[in-house]
Amino acid sequence: MRAFVATSLGAATFAALVVPLALPAGANPAPAPAAAAPGAAAADVPGSTQSLPLVRLGDRDRVLPGGHSGRAGKAAPLGMPVKVVRPFSLVGVVWSDAEAELHGQPQVRTRATGSHRWGAWQDVQTHYDDAPDLDAPERRGDKPRGGTAPLWVGDSDAVQMRIAPEQGRQAVTELPDGMRLELVDPGRPAKPRDPAPNAAEGQEAADSAEANAGLAQPGAAAIPAAPANALQADLAAAGEEQRGQAPLAQPQIGPRPQIITRIGWGANEQLREPKFGYTKTVKAAFVHHSATGNGYSCNQSGAIVRGIYRYHVKSNHWRDLGYNFLIDKCGAIFEGRAGGVARPVIGAHTLGFNNDTTGIAVIGTFDKAKPPAPALDALGKLTAWKLGLHGRDPNGKATLTSAGNNRYKKGTKVRLNVISGHRDGYVTSCPGAALYGTLGSARTASARFQGR
Repeated sequence: MRAFVATSLGAATFAALVVPLALPAGANPAPAPAAAAPGAAAADVPGSTQSLPLVRLGDRDRVLPGGHSGRAGKAAPLGMPVKVVRPFSLVGVVWSDAEAELHGQPQVRTRATGSHRWGAWQDVQTHYDDAPDLDAPERRGDKPRGGTAPLWVGDSDAVQMRIAPEQGRQAVTELPDGMRLELVDPGRPAKPRDPAPNAAEGQEAADSAEANAGLAQPGAAAIPAAPANALQADLAAAGEEQRGQAPLAQPQIGPRPQIITRIGWGANEQLREPKFGYTKTVKAAFVHHSATGNGYSCNQSGAIVRGIYRYHVKSNHWRDLGYNFLIDKCGAIFEGRAGGVARPVIGAHTLGFNNDTTGIAVIGTFDKAKPPAPALDALGKLTAWKLGLHGRDPNGKATLTSAGNNRYKKGTKVRLNVISGHRDGYVTSCPGAALYGTLGSARTASARFQGR
């Protein structure tokens, strides 16, 4: 397990750490309706992050589950009182030490913008182990933070937070240092968007578009689908053509699916570090769920990707979005980390196994919820193409070398499925039991798309 650095809360024996709403104890406000997607703007509306330190709560500010109050004592618990803030749509909790663990269950509820109705309490997933490898360059400089998964809550303008005990525990007694509640506004890109980057957007936007040269026109909102016999540019970008991988005469590569580019989902290229990072090849794909919840519509997917991007960079202190690709419930595929969709871009998705792999996140939480069929179909198509560019059989195995994590020591050689779940390389619940249970079918479908 990772080292744990914590701040003691002393002899606290509370069943939860809570701040009440401006209502009598035990009052239960009506749940908020699903928030509407933000409307289109005439010009770019930049995103923002509100980073709020947790505060010590006094007796007056605490209500335990069931409406019972209690005395805070000498070691008052941490939490977040009802806070009216600038609009946001995604929340998460971060702390100073990326190696520390949170032994508690953060829960939030939010108020839909422009209403007086509050939603129900929602858990924020704590077992969020997508991260750069321990020796990765992006761990230098601005030190990465520990954090929960981000949770999509829709357009909101007020928040309340509590920390409940972990399952099987009676109290929350320790918390990591430097805990902060992160409220992310993903912003809105202009619609319609200028198809080519302009000088105001900076060199980073032009470089991001250029990384997909040959697959789409510069500045295109999407890389078009292409048949398996028309992927010369893809192979050249992948760097495998020179090695004799996947010969064009008898391609075992799936057709290229349509992929929404970073310009297409409205990435602010000024957020990320300017340079791209590459690994040698792609031996395997790790499948994740984003753990952001399932209460979204497909026209919100671009905003969710922008929110995750901002959370990874501004809140977790990573160089860019951690995943190489994301897939929404309607089967839309999004380019993740910049550097070119066909190229072996190193991500920050599976601690210990980011080298020579690609990370694919299905947007949603699939511990129990069944992943939608369009998302699974897109997963099969994406892996058939991406793995095929590097000569990989989706039904095969790959030998990977661990860079070190809570399951495999650094230097350990591990034989894994070419299409693996996050939990295969790390002790985590990701990608959720329901999604993990479909990976056998995903391998079969991917191989079929490759013509195997």
